[in-house]
Amino acid sequence: MRPWVLLSAALLLLVLLQEALPHVIGQPANSKRPKEHGENKIFNKKVKPKAPKMKERESADSSLKSQSILTQVMDKGRFQKIAATLSLSAGQSIELRCKGSNVTWNYPSYLDTFKDSRLSIKQLDRYSQLSLANSTAADTGEYSCWLQLCNGNKCRKDETKTGSTYIFFTDKEELFVPTPSYFEIVYLNPDKPAVIPCRVTTPSAKVTLHREFPAEEIEIDGIDIIYDAKKGFVYQHPTSDHKGIVYCKAESQGAPQISIKYHLLYVEVPKGPPSATIVASSNRVKLSDSVHVICTVLGEPDVDVNFRWQYPGQEFERPVIIQNFWRLIKRGIGHTTRISKSVLLVEDFEAKDAGNYICVAQNLQGETTVATKVELN
Repeated sequence: MRPWVLLSAALLLLVLLQEALPHVIGQPANSKRPKEHGENKIFNKKVKPKAPKMKERESADSSLKSQSILTQVMDKGRFQKIAATLSLSAGQSIELRCKGSNVTWNYPSYLDTFKDSRLSIKQLDRYSQLSLANSTAADTGEYSCWLQLCNGNKCRKDETKTGSTYIFFTDKEELFVPTPSYFEIVYLNPDKPAVIPCRVTTPSAKVTLHREFPAEEIEIDGIDIIYDAKKGFVYQHPTSDHKGIVYCKAESQGAPQISIKYHLLYVEVPKGPPSATIVASSNRVKLSDSVHVICTVLGEPDVDVNFRWQYPGQEFERPVIIQNFWRLIKRGIGHTTRISKSVLLVEDFEAKDAGNYICVAQNLQGETTVATKVELN
């Protein structure tokens, strides 16, 4: 083969290698080539997928739902996100701030009962402020707030805008949260837990439960009976064996202290709509006489009963007097029942008062209707 032919072939091979080599090592070619249909104009661009953006948004929404709007005002105008529990010494003052233009507060109820001037609440444009001065051991409890959403006169709680904390106001002289009474009744219902409310002011205090007679310490197994410093001792499944008089004992760097006494009464009345009866003082009445009709319900000691009446003179707007009351009655040792009564009185009986007297008794489980007839003699 002639030398010039070999030289031409070598030069052609060198040119082809120069064009192919940049694409192999990832560098742009010196000469531009025409784009093929459908080819991207920009190579190696990092595109963020949409799915992670949605996840980020979802996580942001979930964090918003659990976000607390409650903060504690510290010294020098500083603010601090408040913890689920807080321990302060009795005598200290505290200031809490809740974000929102329509805020509702919850705090130990006795502060309202006695209209304590140490407590003040102010609603400003962007937040509500709760201040408690010269705290005492009795102020121990839950402090919470939430935003109200209102439409006209109807308001509801905004579950996404809430905040709460449980504050222990520690006092070595008062290990137990003081109560207005020296003796309390606790009803033992087999259908729900029972709480012996010997709450402490010092969460680290060692608390035990004792029976008065026979004198003994009650074993706390952490399953059937547990202790919660914010509630007291909780009987998860009360039975008649738990009835009696008990008290709590607390120890914390000093002499032990004893709580008030609690009388545990076992409730035998089963859950359900009220068990009601009705009776009239007389079923045959003369003109101008008086008659009273009594509606009676036997039920659980801690269950309220509401009464409604229907009577013949109602459509004629005849005047009647209705009185409701209740009391506790003992049914053997350690067993108590609540007797609730509603009494309807008709004075100066007329012909239009004759007819059926209907009583509707209602509790959380349902309602019961009973009736009796009163005739003109």
